[in-house]
Amino acid sequence: MKEYFVDTPEKLDELCDRLQGAAAIALDTEFMRERTYYAQLSLLQICNGELIACVDPLALPDLTPLMDVIYDPQIQKVMHAGRQDLEIFFDLRADLPRPVFDTQVGATLLGYGDQVSYATLVRDMLGVELEKIHTRTNWSQRPLDSGQIIYAQDDVRYLLPIWQRQLRQLADLGRSDWLEEDFTDLTDRRHYTREPREAWRRIRGIRVLKGMQLAALRELAAWREDRAREMDKPRKWVLPDDVLVDIARRMPENEEVLRKMRGLEPQMLKRLGGEILGQVTKTRGLPEADWPTLGYRFTPTPAQEALIDAMMAMVRQCGLQNSVSPSALASRRDLEQLIAGKSEQPLLHGWRGKLVGRSLQAFLRGEVEIKVVQQTLSIDMEV
Repeated sequence: MKEYFVDTPEKLDELCDRLQGAAAIALDTEFMRERTYYAQLSLLQICNGELIACVDPLALPDLTPLMDVIYDPQIQKVMHAGRQDLEIFFDLRADLPRPVFDTQVGATLLGYGDQVSYATLVRDMLGVELEKIHTRTNWSQRPLDSGQIIYAQDDVRYLLPIWQRQLRQLADLGRSDWLEEDFTDLTDRRHYTREPREAWRRIRGIRVLKGMQLAALRELAAWREDRAREMDKPRKWVLPDDVLVDIARRMPENEEVLRKMRGLEPQMLKRLGGEILGQVTKTRGLPEADWPTLGYRFTPTPAQEALIDAMMAMVRQCGLQNSVSPSALASRRDLEQLIAGKSEQPLLHGWRGKLVGRSLQAFLRGEVEIKVVQQTLSIDMEV
């Protein structure tokens, strides 16, 4: 396989010419995000089975020719655990490359766990042991040495053979089309759009807040999101989550109250204090109809907890019988929502509904009997 390190526009054009017309390409990225709001693309690896290339975005003024290849809808894109890579592509083009096949997702239907590593698949499916010495590399530093480049190349070197084997195994099991819905969801741009006024929902510990306090959190979180994006700094560098929640809880009226709160350093207070108080003041003027709510939170009774335990046993048994990761079938939260009467969830659709979702619904209707036969769980449908 020919190997390239692409760090000039001329080399990039040559690579793109060679990739034109490919049926499939393997993709991976290396990035840094510890000090920035947006993930900083530091290296892009690509392979079409005949060539393998590491593309250096730090040396190239424009990646458009390569992006045109990656976004070609006639080319199958193969990735492993690709959600973060897709996030980078979305930030670059405000859209996502399609179609995509994720070998980590494919592995869930072939008896692997929910988050099997690429190295495990390479070992189990191809008999190759990968080196792990560069897992903590700072990919933004230059120059990259030969060991780093080989490590990066390996991240795509084996992806197409794994994909092809997974396709054959899925076909043998009659599961070739089972993952279409999963991959459509994986490339749904709604998952990658950052809406500032929805940022509050991703903050932990917000159930201590209610009413106007939630409104304050929403305004503060939206302000922080805009600030972090503007500065291209991590959100927590603007204001940590726990401090954000505490401000929303206390609703400080002036800087003196703000100064007494834990977690607000003097420099931070000097720089941002006025803006923080401005968000709190704005919240006080909102009518109650504009306050957000957390919505109904289902809390199972002890009897319902026992019921969920039985349903989890059904899920595990179904996973064992069908060589599918139980966690890929349903989570405990999925089962809680099912008991609460929420029918719009992946558990009841597609291959999950076929394997276990409908049986769980039948169980809740009293139409399924669970018993033990020779120390093995047996699930019998009565109707």
